[in-house]
Amino acid sequence: MELTLTLLLVLFAVAMLAGWVDTLAGGGGLLTLPALLLTGVPPVTALATNKSQAVIGTLTATATLFAKGHLRERKLILPVATAALGAALGTWLIQRVDTSWLSWVIPVLLLGVALYVWLTPHMGKSDSHPRLSEKQWACTCAPTVGFYDGAFGPGTGTFFAAAGVAFRGQTLLTATIRAKLFNLTTNVVSVALFAAAGKVIWTIAATMMAGQVIGAFIGSHTMLAGGTRLIRPLVITMCVLMSVSQIAQHLNLLNLS
Repeated sequence: MELTLTLLLVLFAVAMLAGWVDTLAGGGGLLTLPALLLTGVPPVTALATNKSQAVIGTLTATATLFAKGHLRERKLILPVATAALGAALGTWLIQRVDTSWLSWVIPVLLLGVALYVWLTPHMGKSDSHPRLSEKQWACTCAPTVGFYDGAFGPGTGTFFAAAGVAFRGQTLLTATIRAKLFNLTTNVVSVALFAAAGKVIWTIAATMMAGQVIGAFIGSHTMLAGGTRLIRPLVITMCVLMSVSQIAQHLNLLNLS
């Protein structure tokens, strides 16, 4: 694979769009991961490089939201810690066991989230009675989604947000804001382990990081400036697209074999 200026500019643009989408609804990896694979980057290296560039996007979004007065509650410490543990276990395990079954399970989960959001048009518009306490959520949902991000990744922000609405009774805006912090945590942990194994192409990662910064910055301000109406349709769209993408990739692998 030859790194040309044109190729790097294309990856920069893709990362910028992905940063905007990911901040609002999650699923930015649907754009960046295929782009990396199309350049000829090996799958594991593409996954590691994609995680590396995604870190800066979630960092930018989280920092922007923090500066605006969000994500400052002490109660976030526990779910951040458990999400980190889940991500570490997932990243460790993905390099040692067969996880091909995820090729079918994840699309089903994504379509389930899309259907749930579509059938509940008023979902997350106001706070509702929580089904789990903060501690229960931190000990169940946070490490589960964190494990998924470490082992696989696409749609992690969406799953964190959906779990916040469904089990904590949060508004979609609140759940999406919190999802940025949790996703940042799981990304950092996963990248650290991938980087230690030498799986990241840092030239590409740095280029895409620059695009992520711009996209995530715009996305954060879009969200806070009345862009919450975009979250629901984007969540549905990205869930469906990610599901179709995973199914298509799996079928393609079956045909090749």
